Amino acid sequence: MKKILWVAALLLIASACKTNPFTGQRTLNFYPNSQVFPTAFAQYDQFLEANKVETGTADAKMISKVGQRIAAASERWLTANGYPGYLKDYKWEYNLVKDETVNAWCMPGGKIVFYTGILPICQGETGIAVVMGHEVAHALADHGAQRMSAGTLQQLGAVAGNVAIKDESTLAVFNQAYGIGTTVGGMLPFSRSHETEADKIGLQIMAIAGYDPKEAAELWKRMKANSGGQGPPEFLSTHPSNDTRINNLTVWAPEAEAEARKFGVTSFQ
Repeated sequence: MKKILWVAALLLIASACKTNPFTGQRTLNFYPNSQVFPTAFAQYDQFLEANKVETGTADAKMISKVGQRIAAASERWLTANGYPGYLKDYKWEYNLVKDETVNAWCMPGGKIVFYTGILPICQGETGIAVVMGHEVAHALADHGAQRMSAGTLQQLGAVAGNVAIKDESTLAVFNQAYGIGTTVGGMLPFSRSHETEADKIGLQIMAIAGYDPKEAAELWKRMKANSGGQGPPEFLSTHPSNDTRINNLTVWAPEAEAEARKFGVTSFQ
């Protein structure tokens, strides 16, 4: 049984053959869009039915406008860099939900939600573009499917350990150590790397869409102020610290401007 589990794990890893177009690296991803997208679309529809979606307001229209510009910029970048048709299965949708939560998210396949609670921190269209670019980047880089893949391998490792270890006291120690070790040493850094990657990709995409990438660091300064500087230590968090993000975005902004110039974009709003 143990041997079968390890063979299964190796086969799953070997099948992780999708390339991230933005980094050129092969990614841990053995869930195809054809499997992930329909589930994500159904969950998105269920969420919208259960929440108050704003329609027809100036804010709702702005969310849609920015989303369309970011999606178009993504298409331009992907086509220019040898990935025409990459987004053919994406079904872009942008909705504003009345909720004071300071958050936004994008499901696999391009289903996006902004909460009204984040709009005061965005302070207008460019701030929305910062957040939109980041969330869209998660979908473009298949981060959802990668997290599912990593979670599957984590579960297989736990099962293999429980099959191999017969002594109950040793098994209890293994389960505790494995849970903490794979979370702090594996899953959390994996998640933080996704957030950092989405920050960098999102910055380039928003710049190609005509939005000022220098505003990204300013938005995260406002996010830091809104949180009161509170938060867990970075190594125990799914996200980089606010300071790490601010520093990264400041350094990357000129690179994003240079990328935008390749597409004829020389001024930003």
